[in-house]
Amino acid sequence: MRSYKVLNKQSFTRGEFQIVPIRFEDRFKIMKWRNEQIYHLRQSKRLTKEDQDVYFSDVVEKLFDQEMPGQILFSFLKEGICIGYGGLVHINWIDRNAEISFIMKTSLEKKDFEFHWASFLSMIEKVAFDQLGLHKIFTYAFDLRPRLYTALEGQGFVKEAVLEEHCFFENSFIDVVIHAKIQPQKALRNATSEDVDLTFKWANDAIVRKYSYNQEPIERSSHDKWFRVKILSNDCEYYVLELNNEPVGSIRFDIESLGRTAKISYLVDSGHTGKGLGKYLLKEGVNRFRTNMPGVQKVYGYVLKENTPSVKIFQGMGYKKDCENESEIKFELTLS
Repeated sequence: MRSYKVLNKQSFTRGEFQIVPIRFEDRFKIMKWRNEQIYHLRQSKRLTKEDQDVYFSDVVEKLFDQEMPGQILFSFLKEGICIGYGGLVHINWIDRNAEISFIMKTSLEKKDFEFHWASFLSMIEKVAFDQLGLHKIFTYAFDLRPRLYTALEGQGFVKEAVLEEHCFFENSFIDVVIHAKIQPQKALRNATSEDVDLTFKWANDAIVRKYSYNQEPIERSSHDKWFRVKILSNDCEYYVLELNNEPVGSIRFDIESLGRTAKISYLVDSGHTGKGLGKYLLKEGVNRFRTNMPGVQKVYGYVLKENTPSVKIFQGMGYKKDCENESEIKFELTLS
């Protein structure tokens, strides 16, 4: 599999579906689908195999090694078989935006059009926002496929503009519809006394309790007392993560060993998992903590082995495995 120099991560998965850097072996399938669906594409003539070979050798091949490619294309796979392709095109690295392009195998459109669009969007958003740091992604669509708007709006895209009579189609001018999505804004703030209800709700979330050492429900009175101690303590840094001004997670550093180390505890609201927020909490939380408490030399966290997503986050963030037993792993990171 080829890899894009501009990406740290090359493949993205959702259930049985995956996007990988566009594969040379899929080029004629893609040509066939493009010719079958030429009516909604900015394509002036039917493609030949020769056209496709030239495009892959002269255009696609060069994208992999570019620092700032104009487009990044993926094969859309189901269990390893290509059933579509698409990517980010017309990438504007100055304004940090890009257009989304996607087509699926033509025979899938009638029954699963919205489903496959949703699957592809969920993965390409990770490329755009998490990998490339783009600010905005959008679609540019001839006003011919209203089912596309259902799929887009179901994934949080907003109808942003209609370019009236913007393209010539079958002897008449038709509109172009633009949908867009802006990267959700994330921000860390200090926990305050007003967060006591929210943190109590999080503490008793079924998933949080499942991956906690004490899996019994937390009583309100004990939580309130514990929370008050934490936010007033000089040996605790407690931050709340907000996504578009909505609290979605927290990270806490309990300082130990006369100020030399700190234990990390973090959680993500169960309604917001799968959005890369755990990784963001660890990265930005540690950066903020390092600034606020420059004397601390090391941070560490314990993770239950069955909590695979959290294990991967610690490993992916450069934490080293300090020790482990049958049920848990201790990860640590040296700050200085």
